[in-house]
Amino acid sequence: MTIAAQFIAFALQKNVLRFGEFKTKAARISPYFFNAGLFDDGESLQQLATAYAGVLLEQRAAGFEFDALFGPAYKGITLAAATAMALAQKNANTPYAYNRKEAKDHGEGGTLVGAPLAGQRVVIVDDVISAGTSVRESVEMLRAAGATPVAVLIALDRMEKSGTADDVGEFSAVQNVENEYGIPVFSIANLNDLMAYLDNNDAAELVQYRAQVAAYRSRYGV
Repeated sequence: MTIAAQFIAFALQKNVLRFGEFKTKAARISPYFFNAGLFDDGESLQQLATAYAGVLLEQRAAGFEFDALFGPAYKGITLAAATAMALAQKNANTPYAYNRKEAKDHGEGGTLVGAPLAGQRVVIVDDVISAGTSVRESVEMLRAAGATPVAVLIALDRMEKSGTADDVGEFSAVQNVENEYGIPVFSIANLNDLMAYLDNNDAAELVQYRAQVAAYRSRYGV
């Protein structure tokens, strides 16, 4: 089973991924909902971090190079730290850093905490990309610190065009990030993986959603 399929199965088990009828912030009615905040215990975080690490190591094997991880406050802090631990367990020890929301004016001071990032090729680790605000802030911080952002790593890429239910954009949030910053966005799983999982799963509680997810992808997918 691929990393993506294992991740989807675990997300369903933990109720992080659900099927039904959900209204998104864009006022679209989605047949599925993903809430990474529900990876809220040790087992869940370990599984998530292992998947993140697996994706990075697959990319490294394909020629992608990185030196450090960065976790944007607040959710990204835990994700980057846990991924660094998972990489260390796979004999790929990697430094990580994160930011404070407010700069500290005493002690070590500044906004960035953790490993020195100047001169490093850095992967930004987060859960999803919605409007791309977190990525924009992270890229600016990293460049100001003398680091080079080389990729963004997220859990799920919805592969969904920006905009609203009626005003549909040309590109997805992920594509906008890649186009604006010229760096790739890696994900543990994406909408294509989700469709493949549904197509290859005959469980009655999942089969009923195949057509709904396919219709949603046809209307809003990239």
